[in-house]
Amino acid sequence: MLTINIDNVPVKVEEGTTILEAAQKIGIEIPTLCHHDDLCIAGNCRVCVVEEKGKNTLTASCATPVIEGMKILTHSAKVQTSRKHIVELLLSEHDEKCTKCYKNGNCELQDLASKYTVGDYLFMDLCEGKEYKIDDSSPAIQFDPSKCVKCQRCVRTCSEIQGVNVITVAEKGKDMHIQTFMGLPLNNVPCTNCGQCVNHCPTGALTERMYYDEIWEAMGDDSKHVIVNTAPSVRVALGEMLGYPTGTRVTGKMAAALRQIGADSVLDTDFTADLTIIEEGHELLQRLKKALVDKEDVSLPMITSCSPGWIKYIEHMFPYQLAHLSTCKSPQQMFGALAKTYYAEKMHLDPKDIVSVSIMPCSAKKFEANRPEMHSSGYQDIDAGLTTRELGHMIKQSGINFLDLEPQPFDSLMGESSGAGVIFGATGGVMEAALRTAYEVVTGRQVPFDNLEILPVRGTDGIKEASIKIEGSLPEWNFLEGVELKVAVSHGLKNARIIMKQIEAGESPYHFIEIMACPGGCIGGGGQPIPTNAEIRKKRIESIYEEDRNMTLRKSHENSEVKKIYDDFLKEPLGEKSHKLLHTSYTKRNKF
Repeated sequence: MLTINIDNVPVKVEEGTTILEAAQKIGIEIPTLCHHDDLCIAGNCRVCVVEEKGKNTLTASCATPVIEGMKILTHSAKVQTSRKHIVELLLSEHDEKCTKCYKNGNCELQDLASKYTVGDYLFMDLCEGKEYKIDDSSPAIQFDPSKCVKCQRCVRTCSEIQGVNVITVAEKGKDMHIQTFMGLPLNNVPCTNCGQCVNHCPTGALTERMYYDEIWEAMGDDSKHVIVNTAPSVRVALGEMLGYPTGTRVTGKMAAALRQIGADSVLDTDFTADLTIIEEGHELLQRLKKALVDKEDVSLPMITSCSPGWIKYIEHMFPYQLAHLSTCKSPQQMFGALAKTYYAEKMHLDPKDIVSVSIMPCSAKKFEANRPEMHSSGYQDIDAGLTTRELGHMIKQSGINFLDLEPQPFDSLMGESSGAGVIFGATGGVMEAALRTAYEVVTGRQVPFDNLEILPVRGTDGIKEASIKIEGSLPEWNFLEGVELKVAVSHGLKNARIIMKQIEAGESPYHFIEIMACPGGCIGGGGQPIPTNAEIRKKRIESIYEEDRNMTLRKSHENSEVKKIYDDFLKEPLGEKSHKLLHTSYTKRNKF
């Protein structure tokens, strides 16, 4: 332990602690811009400078470890003047049309400007006369270079967290800027559309492509029937935008708000999460039978296909391993296909009049909705994928007092769900839901974990492993008797690369793998409220599991509406109609 003095307050910290961390320990806020808890230290914006007694120059607090006896001033006149000038310099190269910016009110640069530079114009406006071209080529993500402060958070995110490296620093000095590989449009590089760069951008330079104006128009059109389905992780994050503490579950209030703003039907993506488990579970069992009984050369391990960022990643980076993917569509796309077939039939609606909207924690869902193969209903299955942030803005625009809303249930018919569907929102949730069902299908008994909670696949370790031995299988599944089913869970694309390298080398010991593109799974998705960091992800995950724990229905195969859709419409898992509507194939793409 080392003892230092910050603003005349003694503090003891461990060796290796930075000045920034030491100040936070005693409740002193030092402003930052390039710094983010998820990312490595950069120290390139210098907003966090402090004065170290005995030194002539100021010190970057985020990048400087403490030294025994160090005396620090965090808000001396010298520090305040320096921060003021740094923020002014940043603003001189920044498009200041704040009132028209999507991040207005939730922008770190705007916050710094209000604290340090109110009313001052110390430097000339370097934006005037410059031509900036907004890159809106991607259906998922938009880049506006006029709002970029070159903090390089996006570069570090794409490299450190995702290992994709499509965003980089180009040129030097006054010409330094952020661009994609070779300056190509976002739609022409192997961007996975995960949106983690958006979550970590401190300004409005990187945002999701927004489609809520089109949904407002559809809701106001009496000839259209607007169906909205909401993903599990939206309900534990939406409240953060509307006055609730981090991780508060607002499921019922969310359903009420959607009805009030004009949705004709408010349904639950968790319904098709349960349906995904039925289809995916049977697909896994079918592959195991082919491998163990028929001795066929099948692609094992089977890998989940719910995360569209992960799907685009494997298409670019490991295109010759696509056979390992489950053929199941994601819950969003299963829902879209059924909304314009099964739902339309039951509700006596013309599918061309249905506008199917999904509220997702994910920017990559926008790309997924626009995939050409996602038209199995005869129409575009999902008309628009909105982020949690977009829904939050719509509720604010509507003038609804969200805090005072009375909770309401989802509508019936594709609105019932289980706790297994809910936990899809957390890393390991898809695996846990699948094991709850697959083990019971094979043995007739509940999975042998206390209160159905399969703890080995939970948590935020980058890669988690578990195994379950099949004992006492039912007669039709006796080929699995004694088999130790080995599974793995991975989140964040950098960890996915480790898993895929094992498979590529023929060294994978697993039968089944869950991969999610974003840290923490969907609760940390690129469309979730900002800020999102490790502590916030942890609270959202806790809320996801709490919702599961409080539900009476906790296994996908016990969902009565799922049973009904098989009886009335699909007939059987992996059947002809299921194959047409609920399954798909994927595309080999180039790396560059």
